[in-house]
Amino acid sequence: MSDSSDDDAPTLSAHALAALQEFYNETSDTPPAPQFAVGAVEEDWRMSQFWYSDETATRLAEELIREAGVGGRIACVSAPSVYQKLKQGVVFGSDRVSAVVLEFDRRFAAYGDDFVFYDYNEPLALPPPAAAESSFDIVLADPPYLSEECLSKVSQTVRYLSKGKVLLCTGAVMEEPARRLLGVSTCRFLPTHRRNLSNDFRCFANYSSQLLS
Repeated sequence: MSDSSDDDAPTLSAHALAALQEFYNETSDTPPAPQFAVGAVEEDWRMSQFWYSDETATRLAEELIREAGVGGRIACVSAPSVYQKLKQGVVFGSDRVSAVVLEFDRRFAAYGDDFVFYDYNEPLALPPPAAAESSFDIVLADPPYLSEECLSKVSQTVRYLSKGKVLLCTGAVMEEPARRLLGVSTCRFLPTHRRNLSNDFRCFANYSSQLLS
């Protein structure tokens, strides 16, 4: 972007900023941190990136927090929009858990030690201690591609990281291999995305989920 376009970018006056802050204070005790806003990093279709809607990211974050428990650790595998929602500070209990995001897209390295580079083609190439074996109370995974080959490799990662609980979001067409690979069942909750997808999407869990079942 050129300097001239930067100069032409609209700015908020001090009065407008004060009004915006007052709005945040009235609608939420904790305004979402802008660097963690869902969509702060643009989707890249070349990496099969499709961010969840705000409602879905919130529901999934709430589920992860409840299942992880106080002091729990959460891994978001190829699900950065849920990680972002966890870090915004707007979901109740988010301050009582910790989370990391496993992603191939190195733009998410901006999140520092919470970022773990992840290539599903090397499912167990995970650096300790950030991604040690059986170190997460719950793992959420959203495989980037709707293929059994991709799901099989991501499942290796999930089984390695999780102490037991697994939450999977993927296409409905993957129900049978998901059940076989991860022992998950279909949830009633239907995840949605910021951009409508043609594929029928579903959530799966390997535990009795009060929120999603």
